[in-house]
Amino acid sequence: MRVLVVEDHVTLAHRIAEGLRDAGMAVDVVTDGAAAMVEAAATAYDVIVLDRDLPGVHGDQVCRSLAGGRACILMLTAAAGVDDRVDGLELGADDYLGKPFAFHELVARVRALGRRAPSAPPIVRRGDLVVDRARHRVSRGTRALSLTRKEFGILEMLMAADGGVVSTEELLEHVWDANADPFSNIVSVTMTRLRRKLGPPPVIETVVGRGYRL
Repeated sequence: MRVLVVEDHVTLAHRIAEGLRDAGMAVDVVTDGAAAMVEAAATAYDVIVLDRDLPGVHGDQVCRSLAGGRACILMLTAAAGVDDRVDGLELGADDYLGKPFAFHELVARVRALGRRAPSAPPIVRRGDLVVDRARHRVSRGTRALSLTRKEFGILEMLMAADGGVVSTEELLEHVWDANADPFSNIVSVTMTRLRRKLGPPPVIETVVGRGYRL
């Protein structure tokens, strides 16, 4: 899952990003509304964690502009009264969380928003391979597999594609964050480790010049 954190309090922004990364997500951070608009236009985010009280371009304006797009919006604000929550939802936010918040609740809400796409149910099966997106568990036959966050992210995208080809660029965009070097071989290296863990018979096919598919 690729997440954009928009928060003008730099320390809080990076703490949120670090926690979401620990939960297995690829996270980018910006600290103002204008930068949020630019990043959201350039990258296909799954979820945007948006502080409402941003300097410059206010969070309300950002929400109005981005609502209804591919990314679900979780709005954060210190104003957490009922009227404030209603206002935020009417702006187009998909969910609303008041500050201060329990971090495990933030993670749970982000994950719930990321599961909203009808093409990506919580549990996906392909033959004897089972991916539980909600619990981050993978099994093949009777074997439980221990995958890294990036290996799980690759497998999750391939499963969601339902036999379609997923390019290296798409994997970089959704499984890694903006710090990933697009010219590195990080995807192929991670793919090799994933294939080894999945074991025989092979289930991931390399489509030369296009990417990978299950």
